[in-house]
Amino acid sequence: MLTKFETKSNRVKGLSFHSKRPWILASLHSGVIQLWDYRMGTLIDRFDEHDGPVRGVHFHKSQPLFVSGGDDYKIKVWNYKLHRCLFTLLGHLDYIRTVQFHHEYPWIVSASDDQTIRIWNWQSRTCISVLTGHNHYVMCASFHPKEDLVVSASLDQTVRVWDIGALRKKTVSPADDILRLSQMNSDLFGGVDAVVKYVLEGHDRGVNWAAFHPSLPLIVSGADDRQVKLWRMNDTKAWEVDTLRGHMNNVSCVMFHAKQDIIVSNSEDRSIRVWDVTKRTGVQTFRREHDRFWILASHPEMNLLAAGHDSGMIVFKLERERPAFAVSGDSLFYTKDRFLRFYEFSAQKDTQVMPIRRPGSTSLNQSPRTLSYSPTENAVLICSDVDGGSYELYFIPKDSIGRGDSLQEAKRGPGGSAVFVARNRFAVLEKSNNQVLVKNLKNEIVKKSALPIAADAIFYAGTGNLLCRAEDRVVIFDLQQRLVLGELQTPFVKYVVWSHDMENVALLSKHAIIIASKKLVHQCTLHETIRVKSGAWDDNGVFIYTTLNHIKYCLPNGDSGIIRTLDVPIYITKVSGNTIFCLDRDGKNRSIVIDATEYIFKLSLLKKRYDHVMSMIRNSQLCGEAVIAYLQQKGFPDVALHFVKDERTRFNLAIESGNIQIAVASATAIDEKDYWYRLGVEALRQGNAGIVEYAYQRTKNFERLSFLYLITGNIEKLSKMMKIAEVKNDVMGQFHNALYLGDVRERVKILENVGHLPLAYITASTHGLQDIAERLAAELGDNVPSLPEGKTASLLMPRAPVMCSGDWPLLRVMKGIFEGGLDNIGRGAADEEDEAADGDWGEELDMVDVDGLQNGDVTTILEDGEEAAENEEEAGWELEDLELPPEADTPRASVNARSSVFVAPTPGMPVSQIWVQRSSLAAEHAAAGNFDTAMRLLSRQLGIKNFAPLRPMFLDLHTGSHSYLRAFSSAPVISLAVERGWNESASPNVRGPPALVFNFSQLEEKLKAGYKATTTGKFTEALRLFISILHTIPLIVVESRREVDEVKELIIIVKEYVLGLQIELKRREVKDDPVRQQELAAYFTHCNLQMPHLRLALQNAMTVCFKAKNLATAANFARRLLETNPTLESQARTARQVLQAAERNMTDSAQLNYDFRNPFVTCGATYVPIYRGQKDVSCPYCSSRFVPSQEGQLCTVCDLAVVGADASGLLCSPSQIR
Repeated sequence: MLTKFETKSNRVKGLSFHSKRPWILASLHSGVIQLWDYRMGTLIDRFDEHDGPVRGVHFHKSQPLFVSGGDDYKIKVWNYKLHRCLFTLLGHLDYIRTVQFHHEYPWIVSASDDQTIRIWNWQSRTCISVLTGHNHYVMCASFHPKEDLVVSASLDQTVRVWDIGALRKKTVSPADDILRLSQMNSDLFGGVDAVVKYVLEGHDRGVNWAAFHPSLPLIVSGADDRQVKLWRMNDTKAWEVDTLRGHMNNVSCVMFHAKQDIIVSNSEDRSIRVWDVTKRTGVQTFRREHDRFWILASHPEMNLLAAGHDSGMIVFKLERERPAFAVSGDSLFYTKDRFLRFYEFSAQKDTQVMPIRRPGSTSLNQSPRTLSYSPTENAVLICSDVDGGSYELYFIPKDSIGRGDSLQEAKRGPGGSAVFVARNRFAVLEKSNNQVLVKNLKNEIVKKSALPIAADAIFYAGTGNLLCRAEDRVVIFDLQQRLVLGELQTPFVKYVVWSHDMENVALLSKHAIIIASKKLVHQCTLHETIRVKSGAWDDNGVFIYTTLNHIKYCLPNGDSGIIRTLDVPIYITKVSGNTIFCLDRDGKNRSIVIDATEYIFKLSLLKKRYDHVMSMIRNSQLCGEAVIAYLQQKGFPDVALHFVKDERTRFNLAIESGNIQIAVASATAIDEKDYWYRLGVEALRQGNAGIVEYAYQRTKNFERLSFLYLITGNIEKLSKMMKIAEVKNDVMGQFHNALYLGDVRERVKILENVGHLPLAYITASTHGLQDIAERLAAELGDNVPSLPEGKTASLLMPRAPVMCSGDWPLLRVMKGIFEGGLDNIGRGAADEEDEAADGDWGEELDMVDVDGLQNGDVTTILEDGEEAAENEEEAGWELEDLELPPEADTPRASVNARSSVFVAPTPGMPVSQIWVQRSSLAAEHAAAGNFDTAMRLLSRQLGIKNFAPLRPMFLDLHTGSHSYLRAFSSAPVISLAVERGWNESASPNVRGPPALVFNFSQLEEKLKAGYKATTTGKFTEALRLFISILHTIPLIVVESRREVDEVKELIIIVKEYVLGLQIELKRREVKDDPVRQQELAAYFTHCNLQMPHLRLALQNAMTVCFKAKNLATAANFARRLLETNPTLESQARTARQVLQAAERNMTDSAQLNYDFRNPFVTCGATYVPIYRGQKDVSCPYCSSRFVPSQEGQLCTVCDLAVVGADASGLLCSPSQIR
């Protein structure tokens, strides 16, 4: 049994599946009716108007109705869309056991403990027939699916079949008077519309259930005598065929399966039993611990069953419906109805290949689960659950495809799962002792291999590799080397789908999809509420998958979306272009054409393939809130603008992308205060004073407007503002404007007018307006305020503005790919903004001169002809908008129409672009200004990840390879490329490589300076010099192969010094740890230094150890120092004295982590020795060695590359590429 859904509730007495939606109704002993979505596992609704248990419930086939019958003698008809009961049918005099809609007529049949069966018309809401004849409770009644029959079961130990043909005739033509008379009598005497056709006697106790076969003349019944009986009927009689015994208690419900030859019954003995109709034997039994079963229901269209019990219900399937299949290139092998079949995708041709054996046992779920195919040997492995898990190996005869009749005996064996791992080898999982047996095609064991985890299934993972699955993880295991190549924590994985290039894998579990790389490095996880069914990779590396009701996609970054909805579940076999090939549950091949535009668009955005994005925007109808929200979320509001027609959304996107023109147009169309205010804020941020002013004017925001005029120095308009405030009688506004203008007389006048005479007097007298002050003093009389003594007053006057009223100067930058290319689609901004903004638009396009720029900003100056070709037509010459009268507006297209018009020549390819195309050297890309490709090259060649130290050098290279010419003030600056190795005789059209500011001879100078600093003991200075050499080398270009070798040699020399100096500086820090001090001093002597520096290091180590009483170690250093034949007599003398002292007492007072007899290198991060034979990892650039735990960290020596990264090696000369 495959349980699909389970609920916990009161006892379930009635169940009904909806024919189309994934819904099931459950009526409970408590009187509640629940409506569940079994696919999502959620309770949709509950209906509780019945008083007491509800024993019967049924969905209508096509209307949004269901009917219920309960112990309150009521039948209620409900509309689930309106969430309410429409009406109640009254007439039964006791509990109602079952209710059912007729599949065609507007009838309901109900069975009741009042010993009658009633048929109701739910449209006229009347009882149209009462079937009397049973003499005990009627436990169930149901219509025949096709004929005019009703079957009923009663505790009077009989099953009755009723003929309702007369009732149908009466419904079809109810005009006859006699029939009308009989209708009046029917309520009194039980009518003649329904007659008993057969009474089936045979059960010894009361019968609980009887049901028709969907197509054959069979009836099945179950009773309190614990038996299930099978009956057959013809036109004249009915008879008992067989009895199925096995239940241990009353059989409560029994039914035929719609698609298979089986009977399903359940009982109060807490079991569900499945019986084979043809063999009349029990096939399988499913038991529950404590719950008695009461009711069964089967889905009208799908292979689903449901059973209600004491504490809830279960929705289940008896068998898997997923066909086993394997895809190989253009072909698909799959199993269907005990045959192996072959399908060709390109020709869409389906053929039968060969029969595969029928399972010997009678139990369910014996069909093939998985299929594995070896194309070279034409062999197929089929695994199933037969005998607790076994496999069969078949060989496909070359000529048999198409005939499909040759039966061959398969090679068999036990094993939970078996897959091909090579051309002629397959692996079988032996669960009992957790090992894999590798077998050849003769089914002989070649090799055994224990697995690293307790696996319960294995999948193919590339030649010789297995993906092993446990409950909570998967691992990739190499069978040759018996190594684990990768491991990942996952939910329980059901299916594994590899991409075409075997680089990525999708792991499908019930409710999640995990995408990982071939080494099981996690990339993303998707969670689905509805069960995931299948998936396949398309040609672009997008994973397409299906749930029960959708086809969806998953992009490499984890973004997902719906492609389309499904009516029935499918299993994807292959995705090719915009066609999805799949198998349905009947094993039929189908192809579905999908619209891939949305996910290809998102993929192009993700991969920064903007040319694709452009063409898709132009050519396809990619609209919708989702796409706009996606673009906004991913930081492309400017692209989203081109999809949107709604002005409010346009405004929001324009503000977000800083597009003032469109924002003005939208704000004008919307014309709401809030939008003008937001426009003003954005325009102010951009320094577009004209638009800010316009926005404030539209919202009549006078305070802000005054302040704007103050900071832009527009004195003239400030005085206007003061007049406006006076007209509007806004005293405070008047006073502010007077203050901004520095107009003292006006301020005094305002204060006087509003009656603040003391303030007016003080203002006048402090500003020296004596005549006014005297006049006011006379008015005030004795109340003249006294001015403070000894204060020096300062004048409240606004400064004269440095720059008046213009917009902020703008830098010229390249147009984004989306702006130029999309102008012809995006609606142009509204026309009226030009005059509205006081003619202040594009008034001055001030160019900032080059000298004022920061080093990094030089790149922003538009290099001559650096614009992308596609932006040329629209954006090439639009330096300034001319304010032409409307009638002079000519359409753009007319330019090409008249040949007399001057057409600008198309620009050639910029030199920087030529440099980039010709070179794989990072330095030349940086010089051309292509920093991102330079970084990508360095990352690939040297594993560099930290580019911060290289940033100034990149900028120096770029600045140094260009010269800038000033023509005259209004023209743009012209940039010129400076080339390397130019001479008089060179052809003017052939471009040389860029001139570079760094060269090898500079590094040699720096190296000498570093040596000198080391000798004099300036270690910090020396370390700075050596590190700067390491940082410059990646951006050096040399000509010959010999120089390349010198550069590589230089890296090794400098790396040794950097490591040594870092160790020595570290030693000076750890003053309180003498043992560590000695160790570091000892390691310093093992760096590959120049002889004078080595002698100093040895002398240093010898001194440190001697002072710490480690005489034996000190003696070793003294010996090594003497072996170098020191030129300084003082060094030699000290060494000899140490040796003599040590020979008297050859001991060490402290144990050091230092063994001079065993060759070692020092770890660059932890400063511990890595002896010969121990594992280590190295930096791909400077080749420093590290302990394995440092893998993936930044190299501490060069501070550029990632330890242990893959890299192709230093590329510093064109001669390496030729």
